[in-house]
Amino acid sequence: MTLTRRTILAGALAPLASRLAAQSAARHIERWDRFELSLAGPQEGNPFLDVRFSAEFRQQHRSVQVDGFYDGGGAYKVRFAPDAEGEWSYVTHSNRSELDGKMGTFLCVAPSARNHGPVTVRNTYDFGYADGAPYYQFGTTCYAWTHQPAALQQQTIETLRQAPFNKMRMCIFPKWYTYNQDEPPVYPFPRSAGQNDYTRFVPEFFHNLETRIAQLQALGIEADLILFHPYDHWGYALMPPEVDDRYLRYVVARLAAFRNVWWSVANEWDLVKGKKIADWDRYCRILQESDPYRRLLSIHHSGPMYDPTRPWLTHVSIQGDDFARIPEWRAAFRKPLIFDECKYEGNIPKRWGDISAREMTRRFWLGMANGAYMGHGETYLDAHDILWWSKGGVLHGESPRRIAFLRSIIEAGPAEGVAPVPGAYYPCIARAGVYYLYFLDFHQPALAEFDLPAGGPFTAEIIDPWAMTITKAEGTFSGKFQLKMPGKEMLALRFRKAGA
Repeated sequence: MTLTRRTILAGALAPLASRLAAQSAARHIERWDRFELSLAGPQEGNPFLDVRFSAEFRQQHRSVQVDGFYDGGGAYKVRFAPDAEGEWSYVTHSNRSELDGKMGTFLCVAPSARNHGPVTVRNTYDFGYADGAPYYQFGTTCYAWTHQPAALQQQTIETLRQAPFNKMRMCIFPKWYTYNQDEPPVYPFPRSAGQNDYTRFVPEFFHNLETRIAQLQALGIEADLILFHPYDHWGYALMPPEVDDRYLRYVVARLAAFRNVWWSVANEWDLVKGKKIADWDRYCRILQESDPYRRLLSIHHSGPMYDPTRPWLTHVSIQGDDFARIPEWRAAFRKPLIFDECKYEGNIPKRWGDISAREMTRRFWLGMANGAYMGHGETYLDAHDILWWSKGGVLHGESPRRIAFLRSIIEAGPAEGVAPVPGAYYPCIARAGVYYLYFLDFHQPALAEFDLPAGGPFTAEIIDPWAMTITKAEGTFSGKFQLKMPGKEMLALRFRKAGA
């Protein structure tokens, strides 16, 4: 064969080799990542209502049923997040022959270093990643950031890249409220002359949402997706029940395979007038039935809580700052507690949005020292009404740096986790005999008394949460003793077993 013929043949085979390589790569999916199958199907009529599409994924004796969805332009997709390595097979099911009975396989491979899997509840009151790594929740809120112009959305991502937060509370539906009275670039349903066509979805709306969820995942941030809320201008808060149900199933089919997705059934569920307890119960059941992965599930309140003991709720989402009730709630609910909204650092003329950075820092420390997790928000007045709590953008406050400092301290604690110490003189989380972290709050003793149990001796460090300093005390300590202190408020003490 001449060189010319070889060159021509190689050129002809190159596209085929490229396609085969791409197909081979596509068949290798990391554990907990997303496998996606896309098939061409009918476009006539209303594919959102007329076509049923799903797939069964199998590995040895296991079978997982996953709903598919219509993505517009004749494309039907199904997404699956495998939780076990090895070969998986699939077969599709549909009421249309061109989508039915399609078969294939893919190989689930080991996760990469940054892929720890989904977050789940661990040890009753805490969280952890599926690979065993601990997860300590440090959340923030940007309700409507994905409904802003693209440049502002990207600015939010760049801000988060340098921020300490590992969970974002965010609405799927757009929001209409003070400082946020703008029409979104794209609507979730087709809309004309102020009317929604609830029989169809707008795929472009969900494409943007998926892009942002994937960007959060790349930053190690969980996407706490709020499914319903009362701050509505378009009719989404009070859709017909059958539309609510179809919306929930469509959202689960599209988004549940993202390993960083959590479900928040509502923001301030009790302010969504017109919905009854039975409606919220039904939504939770639909999420349980439709979501093959049982992602974390909560519901947020304004006044009365939706019953936290409901078995489908994985954790309790709290609005307020009643940290004194944490021991009571831990005992009654036996679930992780997240103060997702403990008011916001800012200066707007609202009581919920005008606390200082120092007070936000104090609340993070006080809540965590009592055995709960905390959520941040920021509401500083802006000439263009770009407030972080709603639209994202950039952070202006002083608390995020202090939250990062607290996060570094918590993550440096025992990998096995800590628990609040009942009856401690000052709020304290500990690993018995090994580690104790106290928060003195507004107390300012010049000499602080402690009684450490057996397991010492312990080294002591005085922590200033605002100045972000750690000062080691001389000597070691055990039993009952007094420790000389700077005599200023809002300090913390960390005791660690000497030599550990």
